[in-house]
Amino acid sequence: MNASHRSSRVFQLELGREYPEIVRGEGAWVEDATGRRYLDAMSGGSMAATLGHGRRDIIAAARAQAERLAFVHNERLTNPAQERLAEELVAVAPKGFTRARFVTSGSDANEMAIQLARSYHVERGEPQRWIVISPAQAYHGPTMETLALTGRPGLQGPFGPYFARHLHIPPATPRFDPTGEATLAALDAALEEAGPENVSAFFCEAISAAALPAYTPPRRFWEGLAERRERHGFLVGFDEVVTGVGRTGRWFAGEATPCAPDIIATAKGLGAGYAAIGAVLCAEHVYEAVAAGSRRFPLGHTWDGTPLPCAVGLAVLDALHRERLVERVAELGPWLREALASALEGIPIVQEVRGHGFLLGVSFADPRDGTSFLPPELRVAGRIDRAAFERGLITLSTQPTRDGYAGDQTLFAPPFTTSEEELRERVARFADAVRAVAAEVEPELEAYPSTRQEVGG
Repeated sequence: MNASHRSSRVFQLELGREYPEIVRGEGAWVEDATGRRYLDAMSGGSMAATLGHGRRDIIAAARAQAERLAFVHNERLTNPAQERLAEELVAVAPKGFTRARFVTSGSDANEMAIQLARSYHVERGEPQRWIVISPAQAYHGPTMETLALTGRPGLQGPFGPYFARHLHIPPATPRFDPTGEATLAALDAALEEAGPENVSAFFCEAISAAALPAYTPPRRFWEGLAERRERHGFLVGFDEVVTGVGRTGRWFAGEATPCAPDIIATAKGLGAGYAAIGAVLCAEHVYEAVAAGSRRFPLGHTWDGTPLPCAVGLAVLDALHRERLVERVAELGPWLREALASALEGIPIVQEVRGHGFLLGVSFADPRDGTSFLPPELRVAGRIDRAAFERGLITLSTQPTRDGYAGDQTLFAPPFTTSEEELRERVARFADAVRAVAAEVEPELEAYPSTRQEVGG
């Protein structure tokens, strides 16, 4: 059964789309209302269901906590689950991170990270620092502040008048800046435009998710960012909403960068799809600025740090430790990337396969030169998703962006518990889908001139 805007009372995200009704899930599979089963290559669709579906241990932990105490607000009260989860999360965080504040979603975590960076400077007697600089090609959430952190006009839509005027720089991708030096020059220009004394933070993803699947800037960019932080005094915040809690084969992707962050926002993997929970983690010097100043950082939401989602978070961390799932992702990630690259080899529209752990990206290009983006009118990414779905595979692909920083690309993010046999089946189904779409697209390209697209197109 499918739900459409004509039959459903839900205000759907896209009114012209039909939504298959998924009624149950088990492990790496989900099933719709007609009984058809699908391999879940996207951990529930948004990379959140990192432990797969139907985990009885997580469900039991949630039930037990609900029976004892489901809710108390954290403004005047705390609870054992929140206290224990903070201890457990800090224990696996990068060195120097000593405090955690819990929130209800990834966008909440990113927004609170920006609030904390701002508070840090105010507490230190620099209230003029408020501007955030971030990569243009990014996605940090749907709130007004998190939408302001991206430079993508297609995401921002009609809401521009509400956004803070933050600054954005081009991404250091192989297409535009393989060394990272041009992006550092753009960062210097943004600092000069803002006045470095007015900059609160540089905010980015250590490894990108949907906006540039599985991409990370070259080492020189991170080194240059660390140098500029030291010189100008802004903070560095990492959006690890997707990559935190094991997705890349590390507890946090930022552990591998030459620029250690001051603040980390995370979410999806902490609840593993069983509860809405996220967290903001901060290094000790950030916490100490508040502790030595006003001693207040009170903003939050009703469900922040409440017992039920924190109990789920504890059960998730316990499963990750007990089953050595972060280590498993680290071990299988390179094999999965190579298997995907091998299966896609020889398909003319495939440009690159990249990956870190169980976060992989496939970018597509015009086969006539191997580098230009495919014409957006062909909607190749959407066709790949449809072809995959027809083959019983759930994927997530993104269309070319208006500013020309990204073309058609697909994200591949299976649950950590997926068996090797299921991973091979995912790869085979996806390659078959891409091959079919490539065969359709090649003759259609004749209607479009073979020209190398430039940024701004």
